[in-house]
Amino acid sequence: MSNRLPPAWAKHVKTQPSPKAASPKAAPLKAQPKAGPHRSHADDLLLRQALELQQAERLPEAEELCHRVLARTSNHPLALYILGTLGLGFDNEKSLRYFARALAEDPQNPYYHLSLGEAYLKVSEFTPAIRHFQYALDLKPDLVEALCALGDAYNAFDKGEMALPLFEKALRVDRDHPVARLGLPGALASLGRMDEAAVRLKEAIERRIAVPAAYNALVRTRKFAEEPPELGAILTELQDPGHGPEGAAALHHAAGKLLNDLGRYREAMDHFKKGNQAGGHTFDLQSYRRWVDVMIETFTPELVASRAACGNPSEAPVFVVGMPRSGTTLTEQICASHPNVHGAGELSKLRRIAGGLGVEDRSNPNLGQSIAMITPDLTRTLAEEHLAYLRERAPDALRIIDKMPHNFELIGLVGLLFPKARIIHCRRDAIDNCISCFVLQFNKAHSYSADLEMLGLYYREYDRLMRHWNEVFPGRIFENRYETLIENQEEQSRRLIDYLGLPWDDACLRFFDRGGSVNTYSNWQVRQPIYTSSVKRWKNYESEIQPLIEALGDLAEV
Repeated sequence: MSNRLPPAWAKHVKTQPSPKAASPKAAPLKAQPKAGPHRSHADDLLLRQALELQQAERLPEAEELCHRVLARTSNHPLALYILGTLGLGFDNEKSLRYFARALAEDPQNPYYHLSLGEAYLKVSEFTPAIRHFQYALDLKPDLVEALCALGDAYNAFDKGEMALPLFEKALRVDRDHPVARLGLPGALASLGRMDEAAVRLKEAIERRIAVPAAYNALVRTRKFAEEPPELGAILTELQDPGHGPEGAAALHHAAGKLLNDLGRYREAMDHFKKGNQAGGHTFDLQSYRRWVDVMIETFTPELVASRAACGNPSEAPVFVVGMPRSGTTLTEQICASHPNVHGAGELSKLRRIAGGLGVEDRSNPNLGQSIAMITPDLTRTLAEEHLAYLRERAPDALRIIDKMPHNFELIGLVGLLFPKARIIHCRRDAIDNCISCFVLQFNKAHSYSADLEMLGLYYREYDRLMRHWNEVFPGRIFENRYETLIENQEEQSRRLIDYLGLPWDDACLRFFDRGGSVNTYSNWQVRQPIYTSSVKRWKNYESEIQPLIEALGDLAEV
């Protein structure tokens, strides 16, 4: 949960209560009497309490106060807006609904446009996100949060060059704004301009802005052959408790990355472990296992065969899936170097569809029944909508790649929507793959990766589900083995392009020269020619990772 104050309503709730206080630009329903000053004052008090509860992460209590306001002042825009902020990152669909209702009541509020755009961006709906950010800037041209959000949206929409001037303008408005200070080097790094990104990150550190995150990004702009002064600086920063758990996690991972580059593997692993412990993430493996059980029981070969005629016959969609750090970005870059292929990056559209159908709800006792109730008409409608979404990014491309790794969980849904879609499954040495996940500061969505034993057990569930999909879709899923690609780049690349049903193009061998944005942890690696140093990398850590190896069991190639 981010501790930043939600700008739209924190700026409007009065810091000193007053009998004359009123909600900002509230537009009461015509059927209702206008809220008097006493009601407005009481509403303000409740909303101020909601802010305090949100900052204390007591979200259910904050939500209850907002509903109390709405019970007596229907469609109160500020209460609706707060409810939207409470859902961001937890239930983005709910946030979209609340922000839209708040905006309907107060369409000239730039902060409401900003937050609705942020919610759209979280679900990879780039066009409406960009539209609302632009509306916000029309209303308030120097709104730094909107400038940065629009920059993030353009970056994610593969228009990194359009993001740069937005971050630059944001810094002219507020030279010390942390989002702008990190956003500009982030956009530069996504475009492969690592040296420029490093300069900007050093400026942020010198100005003491978002220091842990800046160090974490800085050490990933290149590989270090000699010990840099940053290592000592990072170790000094780790003595400062003021950085908090999240800052400590970022600094430990930064130190670990540098030490790994220098071959000081035992020290590196010590920092990676401390970084993951500082993050405090936990994962409910039993719930996940039950969900995998239901997916396997429900998506049978018979179900898929019976629905084969209901989906969209387009061959444009390509889904690159697998565990994170299995080579998905490299695979996308190779394929997207072909002139007839567009790499769209990691899109959450499929997961949004799955969420609407109840497929992702691991607590849903009727999950199998929900899937079985997907009608042919609904299947066609969802597929057409999804295809239009992809086409928006690349109207003329013959193939459009969504490389969200965790779509491996939703291959059954892909089969229903797009019976002719290509699915490329990236697989890598299990221990190498897991170590590569463990050493990165992933967010809460990847909480399985914070503990070595849990990571190994989760990998087994991923493997179990993938084996099932191969039985349901025999011969349809192309397995792209990372080690095979590294050993013979051209041969395996030709197989990939052939699987896509396209003629070979030599540009696919020079994927590292491809333009466009890359917004994953691999944005440095995929700008380099193929290298072999990541193969059997785990042996550097063998004495430190026995819980992982034991959890992987027969999947560990030792």
